[in-house]
Amino acid sequence: MTSPTFPLSPAQARDRLLGLRGVLFDLDGVLTPTADVHMVAWSRLFTPYLEDQGVSPSYSDADYFKYIDGKPRYDGVRSLLASRGISLPDGDPTDAATQDTVCGLGNRKNAAFNETLAEDGVTPYPGSLAFLDYVVKAGLQVAVVTSSRNGELTLGAAGIRDRFGILVDGNLAAKRKLAGKPAPDTYELGAELLGLTPAECVVVEDAESGVQAGRAGDFGLVLGVDRGVGPQTLLDAGADIVVSDLDQLVPRPSELSTSPETATREATA
Repeated sequence: MTSPTFPLSPAQARDRLLGLRGVLFDLDGVLTPTADVHMVAWSRLFTPYLEDQGVSPSYSDADYFKYIDGKPRYDGVRSLLASRGISLPDGDPTDAATQDTVCGLGNRKNAAFNETLAEDGVTPYPGSLAFLDYVVKAGLQVAVVTSSRNGELTLGAAGIRDRFGILVDGNLAAKRKLAGKPAPDTYELGAELLGLTPAECVVVEDAESGVQAGRAGDFGLVLGVDRGVGPQTLLDAGADIVVSDLDQLVPRPSELSTSPETATREATA
C-alpha cells in the first residue's frame, strides 16, 4: 500500500505535523537504538536454532527486516519459522525458554534481549530527543506505541519514561486482545488514550509493518525513519516522508527567527 501523496519535503511534513495534535512514537529504532539490541537477540536465537534443524538458508539481518521487524514477538517467531517451512505449536506465554514452541522460542529471545540491555544499557537518539522537545514545545501530545513487551524496561533504561504519560506496549495489546502491526489497532488505541482521533495524530515508525499500520489507520501523517530497512521500502509501505534522523524535521534557528512576513520583506527589499 502506498502513500496517497508524493513524498513530502521536510518543510511540508513539518507544516502538516504542526496542524495536528498528537505524535505517536514507535520505540525501538525510533526513540532508542534498541532495534540493534533486538537484532542481536534474534540472531542469538535463530542462528543456532536453524543450524540445529538443518534448515537453510541460515539466519541473516535481512530476515529480521523482512519477517520480524515491528511485529509482536511471537508473531515474529511464527513469521520467520514459516519462511523456512517450520511449524511449531504455539504453546503458552508461560513456556520455559528451553521449550521448542513459538512462545518458548520467543521467551528465549526475550531473555537474550534483557541480558544485552542490562549489560550495555541504551541511550536515546539525540535527534529523536530534539524532535520530541520540538513537538512538545509546539503543544502536541505524545505517546509511545510499541509491539515490544519491554517498553517500560527500555524507556526506563533510556531515562525517558517520564516524558510519556501514555505507553501502549505488547502487554497492553495482549490484555486488550488487539492485533499487532501491521494492523492499526495499537496506534488507534494510542490516539484514543490521548483523547484524539487517528486523523489528528502523526505516526513515527522505522519498520515496514509499523508504517503499514499508520497508513491502514488513516492517520494524519506517517513519518518513516530509515534505520536500515531502506527509504523506498518505507515509502512503498505508505510513509508520507522518510528521513534518516528526526532532527531533519526540527527547524534550524534561522528558520525559527524568520517569519513569513519577514521573508517577504527581505525578498522584495
